[in-house]
Amino acid sequence: MWFKKDLKAKPAEKLNLPEGIWLKCDSCGEVLYRNELEKNLWICSKCNFHFRINCRQYISLLLDDGKLEEFNANIEPLDPLEFPEYKKKLKSAQQKTGMKEGIITGTTSIGGIPVVFGAMEFGFIGGSMGSVIGEKVARAIRTAREKEIPLIIITTTGGARMQEGILSLMQMVKTSAELALLNQKKILYISILVNPSYAGVMASYASLGDIIIAEPGAMMGFTGPRVIEQTIGEKLPPGFQRSEFMMEHGLVDLLVSRKDLRNTLIKILTLVVKNGRTAVK
Repeated sequence: MWFKKDLKAKPAEKLNLPEGIWLKCDSCGEVLYRNELEKNLWICSKCNFHFRINCRQYISLLLDDGKLEEFNANIEPLDPLEFPEYKKKLKSAQQKTGMKEGIITGTTSIGGIPVVFGAMEFGFIGGSMGSVIGEKVARAIRTAREKEIPLIIITTTGGARMQEGILSLMQMVKTSAELALLNQKKILYISILVNPSYAGVMASYASLGDIIIAEPGAMMGFTGPRVIEQTIGEKLPPGFQRSEFMMEHGLVDLLVSRKDLRNTLIKILTLVVKNGRTAVK
């Protein structure tokens, strides 16, 4: 039996669903329910892809009671080179993140063990390192040295901040020099690399940890795979610059799921920091 289309019938009303209730995995394409994804610490239940989370989420996840006694919070960048639109970009990033700069640093404890902790914020101009980030990292390293407690830094960055030119690149030397002094006192530094970790930051303090931990699937390196391929005129190996590849080739010491990251840090700190010692060497 054939049915005629009722031309007078009203179209069905669309469901009024909140935006962002479903998210698509960037890795496998699976459509995920936002609430379930959040409960799973923003890890895809199908392929284990780790969605990017912000610095305050890491604080809540890793630190005892999610508490950080922040220092140097009010230091903010200037525009020394009067780079076009830089002031506007800074203001927009500050409003978006509620931060003066793209890293948060302070003292806290993990598993009851005192540490100096820092976490970069990719949402602040791509986690790019300018003069202030370099200075905050340097001060965090000095604090760990003075207090003789371990240092932990989470890195997520596109590299040096081009709007500050050579002043940004100078932070690579400054932070590396401070870490050399920390190393002389044999104080533990754990570097945690999350997606992405690139360029000047990766070529300085991010890759100088006594122990380097990475989340699964995180991209890292000095420059991106596409640029490398165009430069050398060759196709790169599968998985090149992902954390799994880097671990196979010795740059990363541990590959740790976000779900296990806090317990892993507690185990390391408990093993190393005992009888008042902070040394790994």
